[in-house]
Amino acid sequence: MTTYAAIQNSLTGNNALPLRPENQVMDLERLGSFHQSRLSFMRTLVRRVFKERWKISPSLFELDNNGFGTVVYTVEAANATFSFVIFSDYLSDDERNDRVIATKWDLTMALVEGNVDAQYIEKLRQNVPKQEAGRVDSRVFVLSRANRSARNFNYVIDNLSQGKQPDINKIANVGYLYRTTAVYGSGKLGMADWEKVQAKHTDFARPFAGEMFVCMMLRNFSLLQVEHIAKMRSPNTFIPLDYDIKRYIGIGNSTGLGMAPYLVNHPQLISRWVEMRELALARVRTLGAIDQRIIEQLLALLARCLAHTQETITEDEWQTKKNVKIISDLQKLIAFSHAGIDSWNRLITYSEQHCSLQGQEMLVSVMLEIYPELVDELEDFHCTDELLDLDPLMPANTLKQIIEQRYNWALNIDFDAPGAKETYWYRSEEKMEPRLGSVSDIEGKKKQMALGVGYAVRKCYDQLCQYVNEHPTETTARFLVTFPKVRGIVRRIQCMNKCTYGDIQANLLDQHVLPMHLLRCKLAFFGVSKFDPRSKLWVRNTMFQGAPLLEDIGNTFSDNWFMPLTPKR
Repeated sequence: MTTYAAIQNSLTGNNALPLRPENQVMDLERLGSFHQSRLSFMRTLVRRVFKERWKISPSLFELDNNGFGTVVYTVEAANATFSFVIFSDYLSDDERNDRVIATKWDLTMALVEGNVDAQYIEKLRQNVPKQEAGRVDSRVFVLSRANRSARNFNYVIDNLSQGKQPDINKIANVGYLYRTTAVYGSGKLGMADWEKVQAKHTDFARPFAGEMFVCMMLRNFSLLQVEHIAKMRSPNTFIPLDYDIKRYIGIGNSTGLGMAPYLVNHPQLISRWVEMRELALARVRTLGAIDQRIIEQLLALLARCLAHTQETITEDEWQTKKNVKIISDLQKLIAFSHAGIDSWNRLITYSEQHCSLQGQEMLVSVMLEIYPELVDELEDFHCTDELLDLDPLMPANTLKQIIEQRYNWALNIDFDAPGAKETYWYRSEEKMEPRLGSVSDIEGKKKQMALGVGYAVRKCYDQLCQYVNEHPTETTARFLVTFPKVRGIVRRIQCMNKCTYGDIQANLLDQHVLPMHLLRCKLAFFGVSKFDPRSKLWVRNTMFQGAPLLEDIGNTFSDNWFMPLTPKR
């Protein structure tokens, strides 16, 4: 069994694997150009569920003819039993609101340890539908809610009740029957914190595994519910959904600024995620043999990505231009590969010279797809402890050298330039979501979140240079006695220096900052597809589209739902 120590050894020494450099990978725009891959959390979760043959089935099914009521799934995972509890309630159209400030939803749900009895279900019923206004106990470790798709939900029911399959093109315009509006975990609202989940619930002891499982279950319930309602409406003419259409239907999601601070506040974790992805790429470039079969597989995957991008619908002009460029990039890569390739490094170099960042990173995802034997084991190393320990005995001059080597990107930013410090981040009391403000709002700036890492490094460095000039042999501890306000950023600098990939290299205070890159980065690690920005602050996307169904567990498993395509009819 491979250990993280063995992985670290493969990154050092004379035979070190060729990782892409930190200043290339951790550039914010490149991070925002990542796509789903074999190492995305949805893919790793589904592989685990199917390879371990989890047993998942409804143990309580109390829905009326209109689909309202309670459903409980019993989940027999590899190491323990869990319950997935869903409450389906009537919601008028004028009450349906996807914003985090909503107070009612079509569905609310909870993932719970162990089996649940009637008394506990009633306890959940009194709190789960209230979401933030309710409270649960530590048996619960994921809480979520969802709303029906106005375009697809009733349309699918109408067709099935009349004995017809829905038009796949209309399904493709949306891609889902429900969309989530929030998925909560890690100790919020009384739930079990991550430390408990990681130690006690090993089936979900990977980052966001519980949250991804809830979305997977929501997707499967949505298919069950529409068939139930259609059958109750007209039992004599009802037909079930076609299997290929079921596979194509995913779960919708809207993600806003709430996700952005996570990437800044968990730098060691994000560095680890990036490290595993880059190590997978390095393995493929070094160890991935190329023959005619591999080239044919490459061409097929590139063509699939091309078709997937062409099928992606967005009204956003910025993303439309990005998609047009990706399509052009993929056509170039297909033409180049048709001529024959004998080296992955040659193909990577070609992409870096002729393709956009999104095209380059699409190629990375394709390359990882071809070699599961080199990639999949790295999914076990996505966890790390977020410990920012101070080293007080480090010579102050050494600290200065670390900043010059690892944070040269921050030192190269002109923070005195117009607009370089224009933006600040804060949490809105009214909306309970992160927001961007202008420094001209003096009162609001007092509530800013500490996300300006680059600027904090710059200020620390200026003070450190002055101190080292005057006290060249002193320690970091003595420096912090003189400048105590920089203690936090010093801890971060020292600890991130131990990471293969360090901090995200961007000035998040700049007036032209694009938070969309932060959102895209995290969503790519989740494994979403079909990005549809609604502004520079939030994006719609689709989850689990093309994934196998619960009814497929136990059958031959084919992990082939990368970049799903509309079924042909």
